[in-house]
Amino acid sequence: MLTKVSGTFVSGESLTVGGSPVATTTSSPAPLGAATERLNAQHLNAAADIYRTDIAAVPGSGDVLGVFAYGDVVYAFRANAGGTAVDLYKSTASGWDQVDYYYELAFTAGGTSEYEEGDTVSQGGVSATVKRVVVTSGTWAGSNAAGRLIITAPSGGNFAAGAIAGGGAATASGAQTAITFATGGRFETVQHNFGGAVNQRRVYGCDGANRAWEFDGDVLVPITTGMTTDTPSFIAVHKKHLFLAFGASLQHSGIGTPYVFTVVTGASEIAMGDDITGVLSMAGSETTGALMIATRNGIFILYGTSSSDWELSTYSLEAGAYAYTLQQIVIAMMLDDIGVTSLATSANYGNFAHSSLSARVKTFINERKGRAQASCTVRDKNQYRLFFNDKYALYVTMTGAKVLGMMPVQLADEVTCIWSGEFSDGTERIFFGSSDGVVYEMDVGTSFDGDDIETTLGGAFHHSGSPRQNKRYRYASLEASGTGYAEFDFSYELGYQDEEIPSPDAVTATGAPSGDAWDQGTWDSGHWDGRTLLPTEFRLDGTAVNIALRIRQRSDFCSPITLS
Repeated sequence: MLTKVSGTFVSGESLTVGGSPVATTTSSPAPLGAATERLNAQHLNAAADIYRTDIAAVPGSGDVLGVFAYGDVVYAFRANAGGTAVDLYKSTASGWDQVDYYYELAFTAGGTSEYEEGDTVSQGGVSATVKRVVVTSGTWAGSNAAGRLIITAPSGGNFAAGAIAGGGAATASGAQTAITFATGGRFETVQHNFGGAVNQRRVYGCDGANRAWEFDGDVLVPITTGMTTDTPSFIAVHKKHLFLAFGASLQHSGIGTPYVFTVVTGASEIAMGDDITGVLSMAGSETTGALMIATRNGIFILYGTSSSDWELSTYSLEAGAYAYTLQQIVIAMMLDDIGVTSLATSANYGNFAHSSLSARVKTFINERKGRAQASCTVRDKNQYRLFFNDKYALYVTMTGAKVLGMMPVQLADEVTCIWSGEFSDGTERIFFGSSDGVVYEMDVGTSFDGDDIETTLGGAFHHSGSPRQNKRYRYASLEASGTGYAEFDFSYELGYQDEEIPSPDAVTATGAPSGDAWDQGTWDSGHWDGRTLLPTEFRLDGTAVNIALRIRQRSDFCSPITLS
């Protein structure tokens, strides 16, 4: 088996190691050319282990503080090596490359001529290139434009208060300042196109320790709102406004102007009376949308289209949401003290209906609800995923507004932040940052970053149609479907594990997790080679009123399968 092939091997070619011939090829390499499907799967996993060594952590120290994808490129925030500032990196074929933040140059009295992106701004012998023009008040036509120029590092020294020229004309308020991010935050992002043109979709983010910002893959523009402590923690786009949450205060920009937070352009502030833990734009009825505002102890709905007709409705003062748990599939889902809850559109008064979904996993939730620190949706699977800081997660699969199933999951790495979305080829991808500084992609490959994935499935005791009558069980048949090679272990228990019922000799299951009863019945193995649907039969031997099937898998090379 070989991988990372450069060039072309041909039959009859001499193979050397360290310059010394060791063998001669008898054929050309063939992809997946092993004798069995199992061996092919193991070879693929061995190749993945080799490529895995090429993946490095995001440079710096501490947790990954935020991750997102934009333009099919993955970006991540992490504190620098000294923990004194937060840097932004993008993934490339050669590793993580740091993104330059550029500089800000505040100006007033902009007029006569307008600066454009790519222009040169100059003052005496000092010059720089304009990357973005941010006008926060006035107009160029009125000769009273004010705001900031995002510029490259100046050459020839530093700017100073006074007239600036070049591609435009204005008055600098002082020297340029480097754009930086302080530590102590946790990044949240949304993407939106405020400009309308195809190439104007941009990323907007905040982290609770710095100003909000806009990013287009090159230029990062801090957004100044005028707040004394300008450090929003949550962000949303609704009705062409950029909404930012500052503790118990919700503020929004003017319509279509994410840089401008002045009353003159339609910006306003809404006091919530409790710390905001999430903001989500969602459908309110068939004719209008609504903004859901979750606090720690309440849920509010904002109706209307702008500051001229906003109407804030108190939905509940008993149900709220933990921070970073608010998501939307078809319905809004979140974690509250009572468990995972939902808020769905309704034809009833108020247009929404609230319900608790996680009663059957209440113990699991109660043990961890204070540990929740990230969440995401998986649209392809119609799932809401909730992540805790003890490496556990809860996957909730929905069908419409109803729960199809819930499954606790234990991961090998802590999820400190997560992003899910669609790439340009239509595929959905999920990336999460972890406490080790690595960004992982979820739901790909056959292992937990090289470690085994262990799965256990215990069915309920089933009476086969006759609750009180003994039955002789002889065979079990399972149907498996999937896209690759997989294998699993099988066992069963009879009569509620009644010790009086004769059963086959017990076989110890290697690697079984503590707390699960694998000590009844005999383990067998099922091997499945990727066919669309393959019945697999297992011999049973025993008489009882009911039976429970047990499935387990522990492997780093098996593909996911669906059993029925």
